[in-house]
Amino acid sequence: MKTILVTGGAGFVGSHLIEALVKDPENKVISLDNYFTGTKDNHIEGAEYREGHTKDVATHVPEDVDVVFHLGEYARVEKSFEDVAKTWELNIPGTFGVLEFSRHKKCKLVYAGSSTKFADNGVGRNQSPYAWTKASNTDLVRNYGEWFGLDYAITYFYNVYGPREMAGPFGTVIRIFSDLYKQGQPLTVVSPGTQRRNFTHVTDIVQGLLLVGEKGAGDGYGIGAEESYSIQEVADMFGGDIVMMPARQGNRMNSGVDSTKTKALGWNAQEKLDEYISSVKDALGAVEHTTPRVLVFSTTFYPQMGIAEEALLDVMRALPSVQFDVVTTKYSQDWDTQLDLPNVSLHKVGFGRTSDKWLLPILGARKARELASSQMYTFKWSILASYGAVAALLTRKDAHIPTLITLGDQKLWSLPWHMRLALRYILNEADQVYVTDAHQTEYALTLSRRVKLVNSIGEGDAFANQIRVAYVAFLKEHTKQNS
Repeated sequence: MKTILVTGGAGFVGSHLIEALVKDPENKVISLDNYFTGTKDNHIEGAEYREGHTKDVATHVPEDVDVVFHLGEYARVEKSFEDVAKTWELNIPGTFGVLEFSRHKKCKLVYAGSSTKFADNGVGRNQSPYAWTKASNTDLVRNYGEWFGLDYAITYFYNVYGPREMAGPFGTVIRIFSDLYKQGQPLTVVSPGTQRRNFTHVTDIVQGLLLVGEKGAGDGYGIGAEESYSIQEVADMFGGDIVMMPARQGNRMNSGVDSTKTKALGWNAQEKLDEYISSVKDALGAVEHTTPRVLVFSTTFYPQMGIAEEALLDVMRALPSVQFDVVTTKYSQDWDTQLDLPNVSLHKVGFGRTSDKWLLPILGARKARELASSQMYTFKWSILASYGAVAALLTRKDAHIPTLITLGDQKLWSLPWHMRLALRYILNEADQVYVTDAHQTEYALTLSRRVKLVNSIGEGDAFANQIRVAYVAFLKEHTKQNS
């Protein structure tokens, strides 16, 4: 009997690895997952599941272990800029805990490194908090091999896709495109669209992991398909309308794949991306292209504009196929001016005075209920956690539409006590809360009862993720221009 520990075993790759491992009756398989992105829906019969942080692995797994597959780390490039503290917490002390566990148990460690460190001729390792922590961890794993004689092997995945891919803010490109295609919405390609990726099916990844776990030793086991595609080419495989979105920080342009050492063990990629996408489209059948609608709440709007509202206008221009209904106040010198944007409708409430903002939670909620009675909205979105956010949340009981909040550049810690009290309500009740820097995230979590600020909203996840990313990019650009 061999005892095998898989960290992140309730995640995308981890669940497929466990599914393969439990097929051997001689394997006792244990999963350790904190369920930050993992889900109990991914549990595989025959495995034993434990919940906890990898830094406490010795407490959660007292048994002797033969092999550890360490997959349980923070794993998204762009979001790591927002979640710096979480990225550090999961990837640095977490992996240190796994290394110490492996050293004391004298077991083999198979570490899932990140191919981001090879991107753009090696510059990629420093292009994001995620890439840096992962690259630093591979250095530490190698040092443990030198210092303590740790039996280890380091693998590198290349853009994994397949069944059970994550959706939402942590979603993979193929899952996001699949969800948007299913909903008849345009595919959103991050500029410039020429960035290339080596997409590898999860079953090929698992076969590589099994071989490396059995025969591999040392660093350099790339597990990636040879064919590379640009993001634009992938969107073209799905077909339909395409919208170009702003470039993202940390988004590498290319990354060559080197699977030489893995192939020497007998591994070769079997699955093809174009065939997988064809199967996804065939399974969905005919898709009706619909006009997605978003109900937006903003305390002030055009022409009474700030940086946050300017970024919102940019999003509206970038997504002409999306209909935006904006609930806002009449407070403005020229409040009846209309925007020259056919996909935007303004619904102003109040009396044209500064006191309108105090009335927005009541009057705005009434207007929102009226609109929701005749329109189907993918979600409600408040661009700041203020009066508009309260209006959005007050419509929850009458109109079951997911609520998104974007905190923008608000300095939460300097808000007066009554605003912080309102913020507690907003953070606890909203389905998704997006922030633009790590300080905001940390402070917001101290005000909230929630473990994480983003819950899934189901079929609208992919669409919400694209809107969120575009808004943050435009917001940062306007902030830079005004500084």
